[in-house]
Amino acid sequence: MTLLDTHVWLRWLPGSEQALPDTVRQAIRTGGQLMISAISVWEALYLARAGRLDLGFPWDVWLYKATFDAKVEVISISKDIAARSAHLPLHHRDPADRFIIATALELDTRLISLDEKFPLYEELAGHLFAG
Repeated sequence: MTLLDTHVWLRWLPGSEQALPDTVRQAIRTGGQLMISAISVWEALYLARAGRLDLGFPWDVWLYKATFDAKVEVISISKDIAARSAHLPLHHRDPADRFIIATALELDTRLISLDEKFPLYEELAGHLFAG
């Protein structure tokens, strides 16, 4: 199982204008079941609403294509994920990223991210693939 950070998921989807490094694409291809945090759905649709992401479809159609059609499982934010997110070190102030990190830790799964701050989390040792 592999959890994708929001920006990796968006760049991996067909039609993305931003390429991912080959090492990241290979890690995704060999990572088994792909997952995203529910917070990634919020981030993507928030970016679209703000005009920073062109979905190319109505949001509900895009979401179906970006999850169900893409075979990406959406992981809900449980109380344990929320609690772990609140107790992570403050290396990263972005609450969405903190939820994504906490999701990977709670699921004990690999996380693929290109975020430069993620390696600061010692908790992610053995979980983080940073390309």
